[in-house]
Amino acid sequence: QVQLVESGGGLVQPGGSLRLSCTASGSIFSINAMDWYRQAPGKQRELVAASTPGGSTNYADSVKGRFTISRDNAKSTVYLQMSSLKPEDTAVYYCRATLRTSYSDYLRLYWGQGTQVTVSS
Repeated sequence: QVQLVESGGGLVQPGGSLRLSCTASGSIFSINAMDWYRQAPGKQRELVAASTPGGSTNYADSVKGRFTISRDNAKSTVYLQMSSLKPEDTAVYYCRATLRTSYSDYLRLYWGQGTQVTVSS
């Protein structure tokens, strides 16, 4: 069993900041990518930021320069620092991990339950 647990969402005013965290736990052999997605009401889920174990990152154009993804591999945790937040950033934010549960396992995708971020005055 593998679980991804997100935290850090909430209500923030435009221009404010939030930091999301996501920790993977359970039967994990190794973690490859750890990413953040978001889904706004009536819209498809979209990739916000992606990270590799080696530290490479990738961002959606809409958040470049405002959001920073980082990870602590020893803690199996990925963070999303969000700054200069805009109302259009309002969404449920999901953590996704690509990992193996054993040496012989293939890569599997796991999702967290999501955390609500609301940007409003």
